[in-house]
Amino acid sequence: MASSARSVFRLALAAALGLSLVLRPGLAAAQLGPGETLIRDTEIEDILHRDAAPIFQAAGIDPKGIQIILIGAKDPNAAAAPGLMMVTTGLILQAKNPNQLQGVIAHEVGHLAGGHSFRSGEMQRAGMVPMILTMGLGVLAALAGSGDAAAGLITSAPYFGALGAAGYSREQESRADQAGATLMEKAGLSGRGLAEFFDNYRYQEVFAQYRRYKYFIDHPLSSDRIEALQIRVAALPHYGQIDPPEAMAEHEVMKAKLDGFINPQVAMTKYDEKDTSYPARYARAIAYYQLKEPDKALKRVDALLADQPNNPYLWELKGQILFEFGRMNEAEEPQRKSVALKPDAPLLRMNLGQTLIALEDKKKVDEGIVELRKALTQENDNAAAWRMLAEAYDKRGQEGMARLATAEYQYNIGNMRQAREFAVRARERLPKDSPEWRRATDIVLVSKPSKDDLKDLAREGSIAGAQVR
Repeated sequence: MASSARSVFRLALAAALGLSLVLRPGLAAAQLGPGETLIRDTEIEDILHRDAAPIFQAAGIDPKGIQIILIGAKDPNAAAAPGLMMVTTGLILQAKNPNQLQGVIAHEVGHLAGGHSFRSGEMQRAGMVPMILTMGLGVLAALAGSGDAAAGLITSAPYFGALGAAGYSREQESRADQAGATLMEKAGLSGRGLAEFFDNYRYQEVFAQYRRYKYFIDHPLSSDRIEALQIRVAALPHYGQIDPPEAMAEHEVMKAKLDGFINPQVAMTKYDEKDTSYPARYARAIAYYQLKEPDKALKRVDALLADQPNNPYLWELKGQILFEFGRMNEAEEPQRKSVALKPDAPLLRMNLGQTLIALEDKKKVDEGIVELRKALTQENDNAAAWRMLAEAYDKRGQEGMARLATAEYQYNIGNMRQAREFAVRARERLPKDSPEWRRATDIVLVSKPSKDDLKDLAREGSIAGAQVR
């Protein structure tokens, strides 16, 4: 079964229908709270993984086992939990360089290493607030008729409760500072960014609580703490280490991309036509796309591609623009190129699969099925991919496979009742004892089967020695 974090990722994708960066208002399935949205983007996730990897390695944690959760929110915020790292877009946009972002990540890993988020009963009680709010959103979604959204929100509520419980004492903050500084040094990184980031918000303590960033309500600052941290990091051997040019370039690209998607009007002013740098041109192309001017966006993407023809994310963006504005036939080629340039990215394969299915050509639909199944070999709990696959199988008249894919979709958004119902229907249309039939049986068994289901399974020998009470 998918972990809670991965289920949250797939829930956002299901709402987004596979688009690589999703910032659509009103998608209840992706909404966490006022102004907060779950986001998936291959390029940004890759950059964040590269930034965080040396810190996790320094902590003795395998970076490949860490899920990066990107949340669209204005406030700078971050949190770490076993196997998870949550970062807001506000944190990325307000970090002036990769070192500052890495410093915050190191601080959060320091909390994790110290077990701070799990020790305090008060913290765990605090975690009930976002949990209840998230469950409340789920109930509202259900009342509004959005069953998928409701199921996913309610399922993910305990996870967000755990993040919400991360309110720390000053003593714990100081310990996390020291642990973060140690991790940065061990990773061969300067601790300067860690001290600088907190120093930028030195006066948060003087504001009324409602005017402070939530991060600094949960992570109280003090001048003594900041000064102690500055003294510590300045004495470490790697203090003079600077961000390499390629890391700085990636950081600026990440910020420009987020600005273009989140704040397109602001981006048009911030990155005016006089700025000919790659991040500025990238931001303007995305901003025109978000402002519903596809021709202007495509003209700028093509100019970028002339300079960087092997950039998979530019081909992805071009395909995404063409697809969204109904030009599916034209979207196919750039999406193929994005996959060819980055074959290990499941989201890019999903984009291609989605386009191929939309072309209404049997051979294309079959190829789309292949692409989606390849994506699912890497992210088997990707609900959006299962949903697209169900559509593709339905178009090909493969009713059993379509129902099984729908059961997988429902299963991965936490809607166990619907998962069971579709799995039961799938079994009726799949060859008995085939791998797909057995998978449908597994879903029935793990999704609270009815007594009649259990009797049927026992009668046919799908389960041995079943006792139905």
